[in-house]
Amino acid sequence: MDPDFWHDRWQANQIGFHQDKINVYLERYWSRLELDPGSRVLVPLCGKSLDLLWLREQGYAVVGIELSNIAVQAFFEENGVTPAIQEETHCTRWSCEDIELLCGDFFNFEAADLGKVDALYDRAALIALTAAQRQHYARRLARLLKPGTPGLLVTLDYDQAEMNGPPFAVSNGEVQRLYDADFDIQHLTRLDALAADPKFREKGLSALTEHVYRLVRKISHG
Repeated sequence: MDPDFWHDRWQANQIGFHQDKINVYLERYWSRLELDPGSRVLVPLCGKSLDLLWLREQGYAVVGIELSNIAVQAFFEENGVTPAIQEETHCTRWSCEDIELLCGDFFNFEAADLGKVDALYDRAALIALTAAQRQHYARRLARLLKPGTPGLLVTLDYDQAEMNGPPFAVSNGEVQRLYDADFDIQHLTRLDALAADPKFREKGLSALTEHVYRLVRKISHG
């Protein structure tokens, strides 16, 4: 989507994508990444997600990337934290103990902007992007993550003809096409999610499936 779309959504507080509780798949499957204590986790398009706090509570450092200044400010205000704020080349860096939110366009970032990254968590980034943007997103992730970096990816799949995104439908086949060149992909689970989220049925969906994947950045051989 165009950046103005997201700025407008946050300005109007039209943020139905924001979850008011910790993502169940994060709690259930994060241990499958087998991270060392103190590992630093990248969370693209993070909004003001409570998942950031959960990751910190488990002993990890977090670096989130978010386009909207409103979302970043809300995260710190709603959690009673006063961050340090620093202007940088590609972003404004808001930071407190073990959490840094980089306010800027994800597609402008390079690995040097992020610093050390040991893992990826994507619950709402890939499904927020159009098909063309998803291709650029997967390639950018491959540039940002060093070989061997694991990640947890959560997607939604449904008949795109029944509802306009975002969130967009991302099939298992598309995940394979997007990530296979640069990541090892393990499909962890799929769940019929329509009964658990009636707002999607109200929008006209006849079926909705959530998928969870474990990704690992491949070692380049050339």
